[in-house]
Amino acid sequence: MFDLTGKNALVTGASGGIGAAVAKALHGAGATVGLSGTRVEPLQALAAELGDRAHVLPCDLGNAAAVEELVKQAAEAMGSVDILVNNAGITRDALAMRMSDDDWLSVIEVNLNSTFRLCRAAIRGMMKARWGRIINVTSVVAQAGNPGQVNYSAAKAGVAGMSRSLAQEVASRGITVNCVAPGLVETAMTAKLNDEQRGKILAGVPAGRIGKPEEIAAGVLFLASVEAAYVTGATLDINGGGDML
Repeated sequence: MFDLTGKNALVTGASGGIGAAVAKALHGAGATVGLSGTRVEPLQALAAELGDRAHVLPCDLGNAAAVEELVKQAAEAMGSVDILVNNAGITRDALAMRMSDDDWLSVIEVNLNSTFRLCRAAIRGMMKARWGRIINVTSVVAQAGNPGQVNYSAAKAGVAGMSRSLAQEVASRGITVNCVAPGLVETAMTAKLNDEQRGKILAGVPAGRIGKPEEIAAGVLFLASVEAAYVTGATLDINGGGDML
């Protein structure tokens, strides 16, 4: 089950906690993985850990021209891009009345615009192959909102809506497009939260704990698999029950 032997996966944000866990899960299932991110050293360290079938593909997702080239570079390195995991994201938190245009635009650019550009580039090869998996990592805040994150919430909600529309466009070609929406997960981003902030969040999580990157990766692995062929346009919530729709 969940055998990805012969498949090639591009994972953005692979230098971070969730992205690295996703890359490990896909690689462990037999896929060749393209590791993308802005921090080269962690990518190289991960590639060294994985060994064969791992390629380092640095990219600044805030650079539209670089984003346009990333899928092409990944296909050249691996032979194709059969699985695309859009995991990379940034935050620029502030209350709306204090949020600058730059803080708004930079989050939209990286979290929403680059995701669209990568999807657009990847589906060309997937359409020819008549097989593909796109998994976009959104967030619980796309559904529930979060004070101080109007930009991040808007971007992630946009990704979810885009994914549902794209899923309808490409389903007949054997391509699925889904989202994974993590709740609070142990990553460098959430490590910035203080005890009070964590406590408030966990008070609304029935599971009573913070999630692990590997638990998010397990959801991505399922959606990338052959077994998930009849799942498309869906959002898999992995949040310990913190937001139930």
